[in-house]
Amino acid sequence: MVLTWLHIAIIMFFIAGAAVAGGPLLAAWLLSPKVKGGDIGMTYECGIRPFGDAWVRFGVNYYIYALLFLAFEVDVLYLFPVASFYPQEPGLVGFFKVFVFLFVIVMAVVFFWAKGVFSWPRRIK
Repeated sequence: MVLTWLHIAIIMFFIAGAAVAGGPLLAAWLLSPKVKGGDIGMTYECGIRPFGDAWVRFGVNYYIYALLFLAFEVDVLYLFPVASFYPQEPGLVGFFKVFVFLFVIVMAVVFFWAKGVFSWPRRIK
């Protein structure tokens, strides 16, 4: 195998990519404080010491809503390339493709609604 300038350039780009990806990780590992305890493990509340029990546990509902939001936000992001390509589709083929995609999203919302995901549970004390 003969090394050409293209091979050398590809190898250099791989090395540069590894340096760009691994450099900050290595720098963070070398420069981060190694002392555990004290204020390092304390909860951060706007630069002041926390008052009372700062380790409050949030309900899992917050995380479910966040994941649902992200899932549907990503689905909506898929509509932008489709909308830009839609005028170039012949006939109603593009319309039906978009309709099927939106139908699947709407059916997911209906499924989550039927399962009660969107109803906020009340706390009983």
